[in-house]
Amino acid sequence: MADKLIVKELSHVAVRFSGDSGDGMQLAGNIFSTVSATVGNSISTFPDYPADIRAPQGSLTGVSGFQVHIGAGKVYTPGDKCDVLVAMNAAALKTQYKYAKPDATIIIDTDAFREADLKKAAFATSDPLAEMNIDPDRVIACPITQIVKDSLADSGMDAKAVVKCRNMFALGLVCWLFSRDINIVFNYLREKFAKKPAIAEANIKVVQAGYDYGHNTHSSAMNVYRIESKVKEPGRYMDITGNKATAYGLIAAAEKAGLRLFLGSYPITPATDILHELSKHKSCGVITVQCEDEIAGCSSALGASFAGALGVTSTSGPGICLKSEAINLAVIMELPLVVVDVQRGGPATGLPTKSEQTDLLQVLFGRNGETPMPVVAAASPTDCFDAAFVACKIALEHMTPVVLLSDAFVANGSAAFKLPNLADYPAINPPYVPESLRGSWTPYMRDEKTGVRYWAVPGREGFQHILGGLEKDNKTGAISTNPENHDLMCRLRQEKIDKIPVPDVEVIGDVDDADLLIVGFGGTYGHLHAAMDTLRAEGRKVALAHFRFINPLPANTAEVLRRYKKVVVAEQNLGQFAAFLRMKVDGFVPYQYNEVKGQPFVESELVAAFKTILDK
Repeated sequence: MADKLIVKELSHVAVRFSGDSGDGMQLAGNIFSTVSATVGNSISTFPDYPADIRAPQGSLTGVSGFQVHIGAGKVYTPGDKCDVLVAMNAAALKTQYKYAKPDATIIIDTDAFREADLKKAAFATSDPLAEMNIDPDRVIACPITQIVKDSLADSGMDAKAVVKCRNMFALGLVCWLFSRDINIVFNYLREKFAKKPAIAEANIKVVQAGYDYGHNTHSSAMNVYRIESKVKEPGRYMDITGNKATAYGLIAAAEKAGLRLFLGSYPITPATDILHELSKHKSCGVITVQCEDEIAGCSSALGASFAGALGVTSTSGPGICLKSEAINLAVIMELPLVVVDVQRGGPATGLPTKSEQTDLLQVLFGRNGETPMPVVAAASPTDCFDAAFVACKIALEHMTPVVLLSDAFVANGSAAFKLPNLADYPAINPPYVPESLRGSWTPYMRDEKTGVRYWAVPGREGFQHILGGLEKDNKTGAISTNPENHDLMCRLRQEKIDKIPVPDVEVIGDVDDADLLIVGFGGTYGHLHAAMDTLRAEGRKVALAHFRFINPLPANTAEVLRRYKKVVVAEQNLGQFAAFLRMKVDGFVPYQYNEVKGQPFVESELVAAFKTILDK
């Protein structure tokens, strides 16, 4: 027993909760993230869960993890390694210890480390700590299950329900380690279980038990961490996931455009939460339809757009394959449609709960015929709001389907989000056909400056028209097989996309004299930014250009890429964005850093790889 409690002042710290899929690690991690965001910390999270619906209890394949990185200042990643690891059973310790720092505090439930548990976790001896070379002085070994049973002995809950509360004990203990106000946790639980107050109070009792255990039991592993928050920009904040931010961004865009929002979707990991969230907002005029398949989801959204709504469909890579024919139809009909692609590991079913950036070339070119489409990529969970808003604005103002690229890491991860003021966002003005064209309008008449065809919503008297999948005459709108007309229509659709104004790509870091420019897109932003910061802190001259707009590319793309002696394109695929940039920028031959592991980049690995390039 230690005589004196050690308090460590840290600028940032990472905590990883791990256990069986049914142990509630995602919930415990989410609540701790919310508490940290509430007190002003910057956060970045990484939910890491298996694809199994329910793997055998205590098995190595069934371990679910949730890592949260909290900081006094800005944090960009969930952290390479954690400072505190919660392992609710032997399998969790076996599989998750590799994510812990050498001096990390380990919290284990000794009741889940019995002979049968050790056997399931493939331990060869009865001493897992010695077998894994873990210093027992760093371990808080607590009979969590038994304490929870004792705490809820008079609750009236059945044994199975009682054991499910173990995650709240771990949460309470971690809250004590970080000097968190557990009243925030209590309020969260009372709100979450508002319709089941007995469940809320039982969980609160267990949280308090975990907190008290930390307060009353000072072992050598009991280091209390303090992370002082820097003053944030005033405003209301919430802990938000990328999928929820996407849903809110879609609602905001519909509100700004004065349109109903329609989502036609089919459940698919990891995009389903967008459908779940939007279904809660009927009061905002949102219509959601859970369709029978991916094709129907996209087709119904396109039908809603034809009828004058903001049509959206959400999916992941396999769904993009199935939606491609309906997306093609949106291209030739020139109707607004937003396609949200939350990328996951492939091909086929692949790694459905893991994250990749392997759909890029599919969303750029994965259709028949000349089908140019704008592509926007969200950079972080909070950026999903703005990315969704701008994707809708482009779709509605330029009469085109747009792909919003997200990924499992961004979609399931969370960060502190300042609630925006919608008045600060730009207007969205669909190109409705002017009244002056009544009687002379045809479906493919265009604005001369933008090349965008005018939109006539069905039911508007004097503007009756027919759209469809067959090529139409540019002037009359009638079906046409004329070769010159088809060539013209293909060029007009391409020119319309090329003319879409997008902001220049921003270069940060050593903008004027970098020896290496790091290039990325989408959800790798935080890791690439952190790697750049580490290299610059070591005296290296490094800059970062991260792309949100993929098609059309920013006008300054070629100038930026040619400005630096060495450029490395880092992406979670085998080189798709690098190939696209080589196609678009003559003579551009970058270095490449590619991984397809289904896991986020590791900052230390990026730093090592970039140093190798710098030293060549």
